[in-house]
Amino acid sequence: MHGYGFFMSMRQGDEKPKVTRELLLRVLDYAKPYWGHITGMLVTILLSTGLSLLTPLIFRNMIDVVLPAKDTQRLIWLGLALLFIPALNGGISVVQRRLNSTVGEGVIFDLRSALFSRLQRMSLRFFTNTKTGELMSRLNNDVVGAQNAISNTIVNIVTNFVEAVALLSVMLTLEWRLTVVSVLILPLFIVTAQRLGNVLRDIARQSMDINAQMNAHMNETLNIGGALLVKLFGRTREEEKRFRERAANVRDIGIRRAVVGSSFFVIFGLVTAVGTALVYGLGGYFVITDVFTIGTIVAFGSYLGQLYGTLQGLAGAPVEFSTSMVSFERVFEVLDLPHDIIEKKNAVALKDVKGELEFKDVTFNYKVDDSKLLKDVKRYGKMEDVKAVISGQSSVDTKNAKGGNGQSSMVNRQDDNGEADSTSQARDVALEGLSFIARPGQLVALVGPSGAGKTTVTYLIPRLYDPTDGLIRIDGHDLRDVTLESLSSAIGMVTQETYLFHDTIRTNLTYAKPDATQAEIESAARAANIHNFIMDLSEGYDTIVGERGYRLSGGEKQRIALARVILKNPRILVLDEATSSLDSESESLIQDALKHVMAGRTSIVIAHRLSTILAADLILVMDRGKIVERGTHEELLAVNGLYAQLYETQFRGEKV
Repeated sequence: MHGYGFFMSMRQGDEKPKVTRELLLRVLDYAKPYWGHITGMLVTILLSTGLSLLTPLIFRNMIDVVLPAKDTQRLIWLGLALLFIPALNGGISVVQRRLNSTVGEGVIFDLRSALFSRLQRMSLRFFTNTKTGELMSRLNNDVVGAQNAISNTIVNIVTNFVEAVALLSVMLTLEWRLTVVSVLILPLFIVTAQRLGNVLRDIARQSMDINAQMNAHMNETLNIGGALLVKLFGRTREEEKRFRERAANVRDIGIRRAVVGSSFFVIFGLVTAVGTALVYGLGGYFVITDVFTIGTIVAFGSYLGQLYGTLQGLAGAPVEFSTSMVSFERVFEVLDLPHDIIEKKNAVALKDVKGELEFKDVTFNYKVDDSKLLKDVKRYGKMEDVKAVISGQSSVDTKNAKGGNGQSSMVNRQDDNGEADSTSQARDVALEGLSFIARPGQLVALVGPSGAGKTTVTYLIPRLYDPTDGLIRIDGHDLRDVTLESLSSAIGMVTQETYLFHDTIRTNLTYAKPDATQAEIESAARAANIHNFIMDLSEGYDTIVGERGYRLSGGEKQRIALARVILKNPRILVLDEATSSLDSESESLIQDALKHVMAGRTSIVIAHRLSTILAADLILVMDRGKIVERGTHEELLAVNGLYAQLYETQFRGEKV
């Protein structure tokens, strides 16, 4: 299997990885906690190598000395030695494997922990501009690839080097002329391995891409959303046909890979046979001319097979090591990403929060700094690199359709006359010059057209983003001057799209307060009008809600989210009061629950209901990222501006 291992190490050769001194030193830092285990591995390598050299010498002695002398007692001892050596070698290999796995799994643990900790502290901007699949690849594929550099690649290089030196030393001692002949065949082997390796590498990449297309198709059509869509549009036969085509491609490339791979080993065997034939031919001549004995050529032949395998491993070692270093570079790229949201060293903790919230000349845009994002990485066989799953369209096609830079050429919507639509919310700056104050206990309602910037305002309050200009204060403290933990404790947020973990209702509720008692949990659930529903379930609070809460209705999920916020008991409440997709009963229950949630708290609400707007102490009307009107319901109607238009089109017919 040495030949195939060499080919696999060449797979990513065209990435041209660079191994720098700084990178090596940083990699070695991760090996420092395991130097004892690594030293133990080196000792076991030396012991194993030494034992492997004894067997051919035993055969030589048996053939040249014991058998001609008919020494039965010595024959028994040599036979026992042939049994003892592999047994001892097996025990040593078990110890070596334990040491190796301790180092490998330990490095994986260290890297994953460091990566996860780093990612947990990245801003929302990072996650909205990074594919989840890419993060999973860093945490899984790259971490495993990185640990291979320490626990496997380096160990293999050392092992092969030690074995090669030991084998050549013994072979030179046995017969230097045969040793020279055996080494001369090596260039022929390397050239053959490289050429066939390139062919196999290309086939392997095609295989990975084709497998990725098939896997992506399964991922898209076998999840609950995809399966539902296929059934609703009656596309079962078409999807079966599409899958058969992609599975057939996987079959065909698999056959081709097997045939070419088999040819690789055949040719490798022939090249090796050339060297073996030369050695045995010359060695046989030396035996006939009484230069050395039959036992010597038998022992030499045994060493020769080991030498070719070892030298082959060393030939592929540089590329294999460089490839492992690429994985380390990708891991370090994440660890070195700068944070958008930084907590000052002297940040103060908010105490006895009253709940006064102030925006002062706040401007914000979603412009992304590429230096704070992950680089695009070509990963053969990963679903994020596959073409469009259904249409088969490539990213190049999409880029050409949009323009050379991949951005949509439509900046603003246009009317039928081709003129820019003045009602469009498309713009470069998300928020511009926002200023307002929410007094403790007040309800501030945000209203305006879709895309006006209301949600962006709510994201700035808990520091999911920092404003580009201006400042935001809580109780007179700039948000950037307070600790993130105390800020999170002071603010409770319910988004329009409720997210629940695939876990029990109890776990989802206590995520806000892990030490909450059953009485506190039930009290929060009652306030959110969800307790009776939970108790009617067969498992009660221990009912598993399913992935993203899929087993619950929209109204039930929203009420659980409200109960979760109530359990947290924040002084400032931020919520998107979206109820348009709910039935009247769920909407009524949620509206009643909202009264309990907002009571006595400073509340910033994206209002979708007239009842909330009428109850608001301050209404902020937003348009294209600016506050264009502010006041109470009656004051804004008297202005007869944008709010009056929204009232006529959205709220007037509602029952309060």
